[in-house]
Amino acid sequence: MRILAVAEKPSIAKSITEILSGGQFEASNAGRIRNYEFDYPQTRAQFIVTAVAGHVKEHDFDGDFGWKSCEPFALFDARVKSYVPDKNRQLENNLKHLARRADRLMIWTDCDREGEHIGMEIVDIVRTVKRNIPVDRARFSAIIPQQIHNAAQHPVPLNQAQADAVEARTILDLKIGAAFTRMQTLNLQARFGQIAEGQKVISYGPCQFPTLGFVVAQYNRVKAFIPEPFWYIHLALSNPEDPQAETAFTWKRGHLFDYDTALVLYEQVLGDDQRPEATVLSSTMKPTKKWKPLPLTTVELQKAASRLLRIAPKKALDIAERLYQQGFLSYPRTETDQFDPEFDFMTLIQKQKADGGYGAFAAMLEQGGFQRPRNGRNNDKAHPPIHPTAHVANLGGDDKKVYDYIARRFLACCSQDAQGKQTTVEVECGGEEFEATGLIVLARNYLDVYPFDKWNGNHLPDFPPGAKFLPSTCELKEGSTTKPHLLTEADLVTLMDKNGIGTDATIAQHIATIVDRQYVEERVDGLTKYLIPSSLGVGLVEGYDEIGFEKSLSKPYLRRDTERSLVQICDGAKTKNELLTEATDQYKEMFMLARGEFGRVMAVSAFLVQHNMNPRGGGGGGGGGARGAGRGGGGGGGRGGGGGGGRGGGNGRRGGRGDDNDDDGGAFGGGGGGGGGSAAAGGATTNTAAAKSAAAARRAATIAQAQQSMASSVGTPKPRPGDVLCTCGVGAAVGNSDQLQAPFWKCAQSICNYFCWVSSPSSIGPSSIPAKRPYDAVHGGPPRKCRCMKDATQRTSGANAKPENVGRKFWKCAGNEGSPCDFFEWDDQPPNVDQAGPSNANSGECFNVRFVVMFCYGGRS
Repeated sequence: MRILAVAEKPSIAKSITEILSGGQFEASNAGRIRNYEFDYPQTRAQFIVTAVAGHVKEHDFDGDFGWKSCEPFALFDARVKSYVPDKNRQLENNLKHLARRADRLMIWTDCDREGEHIGMEIVDIVRTVKRNIPVDRARFSAIIPQQIHNAAQHPVPLNQAQADAVEARTILDLKIGAAFTRMQTLNLQARFGQIAEGQKVISYGPCQFPTLGFVVAQYNRVKAFIPEPFWYIHLALSNPEDPQAETAFTWKRGHLFDYDTALVLYEQVLGDDQRPEATVLSSTMKPTKKWKPLPLTTVELQKAASRLLRIAPKKALDIAERLYQQGFLSYPRTETDQFDPEFDFMTLIQKQKADGGYGAFAAMLEQGGFQRPRNGRNNDKAHPPIHPTAHVANLGGDDKKVYDYIARRFLACCSQDAQGKQTTVEVECGGEEFEATGLIVLARNYLDVYPFDKWNGNHLPDFPPGAKFLPSTCELKEGSTTKPHLLTEADLVTLMDKNGIGTDATIAQHIATIVDRQYVEERVDGLTKYLIPSSLGVGLVEGYDEIGFEKSLSKPYLRRDTERSLVQICDGAKTKNELLTEATDQYKEMFMLARGEFGRVMAVSAFLVQHNMNPRGGGGGGGGGARGAGRGGGGGGGRGGGGGGGRGGGNGRRGGRGDDNDDDGGAFGGGGGGGGGSAAAGGATTNTAAAKSAAAARRAATIAQAQQSMASSVGTPKPRPGDVLCTCGVGAAVGNSDQLQAPFWKCAQSICNYFCWVSSPSSIGPSSIPAKRPYDAVHGGPPRKCRCMKDATQRTSGANAKPENVGRKFWKCAGNEGSPCDFFEWDDQPPNVDQAGPSNANSGECFNVRFVVMFCYGGRS
């Protein structure tokens, strides 16, 4: 019996061959793919092993659904075809050729949803030449002999449900992404060239947009943050033998936002003689431990790569994938954080004894230090946690960092928790209670091989219960709530995983996409890389938020519902067609609303870009002051921050320019003085509701200021009764140009496209030019400009024209560069001022014009 075994990648095919054949095989080339043949006596079969290179097929719309050949909405009902692109024809022909010689087909793709779908693509191609060939599926999690032999000898059926889930997701993403992307791109690029400068596509994706939404939401929290002052009592005792060693006691109240209350309590602690005395209430010691890490999942690897290794999540996954293909790691795409009860740990631990850095630790585990890893809560029933399958010593750069982290994490999981003793001392001073905590590390255990966790001892002196002492320090100190930081890649990975955006294997790609699309910028501060939304990114998210969808496009709810439905398909609770119908209808409704209200998106986006509202402004304003009289609060950090209100009725100063590097001014200049506020005791956490309210207020202010900037102009008087009014309702002004050679009415503020000849009767309000208005301007002037901004050519209508147009002169594009535009104007009619002049796609001036026209006609001003 001949078995055609097809792997997902050429490197996997080679590794499978070497293991199953014992090194005895014949190889031949089929273009960029090598085919292997050998006998496998364990199943009395002859194997033919080949490979593809990921997905063999692609999806696209079936028919003429080009960018300008249909309305974007039509894409929701367009039929989607699956086809083999030209770049994969060689792979397809190789599969067909080998299938003709095979009796069975065995799929060796990666064992996940995507692998099942690729397997189905292979089956479809093979069955075009051998319709009824039986199909098996090899299941494995690592390229090691035990698993490969077991997979070859005990195949299972291919999972059609998982393949259907991928097919449904692919079709949905294509339709939704294409429809919204075309709507965004065609509208924004045609009218606002500045937004799309350097970009060919302004893309939308069902996962990409919620990912961007997380970045923008956190940015808004940072911008809306107002630090709030608080006060706390600091009590400490110095060591006479070592003045640098100080035992600090923490006030059990934490801190208070009311200065007067804090001051009263502080004076109570000081006492009348200003010599506070503390009494030890209790001193307890108890064992404590620092838990060793859980087994490693794909999401945790991405977070650790970003935070600890300073490697982008996508790059870390690519490295792990490559190491897996080379046989050094298990399959790196897994949600499982618990090892199987029968997992063979010792064999893998022994392989790490050869390492010069942690080999001794591996030997210690083998000699009795081993303890079974902790069990997490997740098990995808497909792959074990990520772990090393072989030792490798010749890696370098980021490859070595990733491998060493995985190896150390695995050894740490197999070690014991760190052990210590924690001492807690509670004291009373002036009726207030304080406590100090000390730690003695007794056994570092896993910490010896896992330097990424820190656990340092802090020794406390003996404090017998009932003992009294005079604190060396007793102060009333002032602090303030801490400004939240912008998202890091690790933070974003956590949010996406928590909210079901993407899969463990695709999260990194979605982050890379929003950076590549220039919706988000990466900024490095010290050793940390932060994600900051661009003006376009903020404009798109806040513009869509202005529309008021029932489920926001920039929030995770829609995609989370889709991911849950995909799981239902995998479990057999829902069919592919049911999901496609439900989701398509839902997004159709949202698309229609978005298309009708897209002026809001353009308004916010245009205003942000036009006013250079690149989100690099200063921090929030100073915090509101507490009750009572006293000194004023601090000013806000960064340019544009408002000052905090004083402790009492007075207002704080206007915030000065901060010392951060992001010096770009905000949209609305510096913040106003902060009002005096009343305080309340509590934790120093950011008020989420307040942050949301501030973000909404800022969006409203953005639109309000945009409207105000268009509706009024410094030095332009209001129109008087009887004046000619333009489309905006503002008094029109007389204009002249060498090209038109006659005076005309135009918008006084160069906002709308209003045009009317001075010599013709005009009326209050908008006016249009009839189709064949007599044009009495002097002919023979300079040539008109076409859309290419080139001199148009004048021609005369011939005998083939309509009878009434024969002999009539007209202007059209000269087409000197071989690609004429569609410019056309009759010579006896005035030039179309909407077409003449700079192109909308490239001109900042026309950018402003179009921006305003949208407000004038959109009905949302």
